[in-house]
Amino acid sequence: MSDNVIKTTDSAFEDDVLKSELPVLVDFWAEWCGPCKQVAPFLDALAEEKAASLKVVKLNIDENPNVPGRYGVRGIPTLMLFKDGQIQASKIGAMPKSKLYEWVDSSL
Repeated sequence: MSDNVIKTTDSAFEDDVLKSELPVLVDFWAEWCGPCKQVAPFLDALAEEKAASLKVVKLNIDENPNVPGRYGVRGIPTLMLFKDGQIQASKIGAMPKSKLYEWVDSSL
């Protein structure tokens, strides 16, 4: 995992995501999820390339069930883009790197 990707928890979510000055892409994932592992390198690259304008945060749903429940996460990976504490966009499932970048750019 990239140094620019932040691992968050139920208790740290408000500070890491909702109070962030930058827009935040949250990856709701789990260790056992194949598609989550598939999209992880793309998220690492995104975190590196857009470090000045976007935070990438990962939340393990098995270790932190409260936040996913609050946001209605039903399938993983679920990607949610937050800006000023509000959800701007969300996607469920893995996607190619080009589609991920396209979605993030169009949602910011």
